[in-house]
Amino acid sequence: MEHGYTPSTKPQISEYKVDYVKMHKHARSRVTKKLKEINISTGAIFLKGGISTYQYDTDRDQLFRQESNFQYLFGVAEPDCFAAIDIATEKSILFVPRLPAEYAVWLGEIQPTDHFRRLYQVDEVHFTDEAHACLQGLQPSTIYVINSIKDMPDFVASFTKNDEVLKEVLDQCRLIKSEEELDLMRHINKISSYAHTEVMKACHPGMKEYELEALFLHLTYVNGRCRYTAYTCICASGKHGATLHYPNNDKDVSEGHMVLLDMGAEYHCYCSDITCSFPANGKFTQDQKEVYETVLAAQTAVMAAMKPGVPWEDMHRLAERVICEGLLKHGFIQGSIDDLLKHHVPALFFPHGLGHVLGLDTHDVGGYPKGVTKIQEPGIKNLRARRNLEKGMVITVEPGIYFIEALLGPALTDPVLSHYLNADKIKRFMNFGGVRLEDDVIVTENGIENMTHCPRTVEDIEQVMQHKNSSKFDLKNK
Repeated sequence: MEHGYTPSTKPQISEYKVDYVKMHKHARSRVTKKLKEINISTGAIFLKGGISTYQYDTDRDQLFRQESNFQYLFGVAEPDCFAAIDIATEKSILFVPRLPAEYAVWLGEIQPTDHFRRLYQVDEVHFTDEAHACLQGLQPSTIYVINSIKDMPDFVASFTKNDEVLKEVLDQCRLIKSEEELDLMRHINKISSYAHTEVMKACHPGMKEYELEALFLHLTYVNGRCRYTAYTCICASGKHGATLHYPNNDKDVSEGHMVLLDMGAEYHCYCSDITCSFPANGKFTQDQKEVYETVLAAQTAVMAAMKPGVPWEDMHRLAERVICEGLLKHGFIQGSIDDLLKHHVPALFFPHGLGHVLGLDTHDVGGYPKGVTKIQEPGIKNLRARRNLEKGMVITVEPGIYFIEALLGPALTDPVLSHYLNADKIKRFMNFGGVRLEDDVIVTENGIENMTHCPRTVEDIEQVMQHKNSSKFDLKNK
């Protein structure tokens, strides 16, 4: 599979419309049907939504984001709610908090229950203080709850409770996306891909890392109404690119640096997760090209091999082999491919997993089916998914090469590993940082669909960055 870059157009809010009611109703139906397939045809699902939170011991409220399983089934934007589904009839019931009169003064109009019934198209809406009586009226044989949700209301204890089955069923359903979910994730990828490309155009030596983050946040909010990011942006330049989850974003972007930007917007609680790496000045040196094109070759090889039925750990090993071949070709390591892989030498440069399931969470559920354990070997032990690929899965493909002192320093003095390392060349790269490329792909019937559209080849990146001045977001003359 060859990377082909088509310049992304500016996202238009009006161009994307999704029937959220249909999407969440479909999700509820999928879950109840999956329960019935395992001979659970009666009882009630009971969920607790996300709660209002405040900053430590203050009255400063935090920006609310719905709990992911609650979002999947109901798409409710308000905090402090409960919900129930009668398994036999698929009747959906939402419970909203009974707000005090003072709420209207500070936070706006208090809506009646019928407002939420119409808005979310559920069968019934009641207040949360009525939930116990309402559930008793359903006469459920068992209440199915998610064992990861803590602090369930006290009245749940009065029912026969099962806290094992529902999470596994929800994980299975969330793993395979519906067409509505896929359209939503294509949309959020378009927004994030466009923003990444504009940030790439605007980047230049002399900036601060946080300026790149600020521009990404601005573009995704203005062009896509994305008030949330899927995770804290990673904006690393130079040697900081070797810190896998670099937290600071406060250093200088300097001449000669590689820049590694791992950023993804979130929309309707669905995530994107994209990483671009490029030279700060827009022109690759030979050293930068060697590392970059090795990572790109690994990503390309994986994407060409992906299809339903392929074990994800095999794709990690494929990426590791291609990275090994590239490091060997460019003189970073020495020895036979088989010996290098046997001693896990590539994991010194590629210490994380190839990718992870993506959806309502950045590291989404379903990566490890029940009974499957991690492979306890360097590098691959950090793989966040170990299962066969299935049509409808969304997963990231993110190989990388990094020069991490904490890994390479000890290896250079190890009596076995040092035999396979070219110490002189590696030491010359110890302030290089790293390169990671991350795209979000859908597993299709015969392969994949790549939702991410960012410049990937050396030629495309250099061409895009030569047109910095064509971007109104150019920060050279700030």
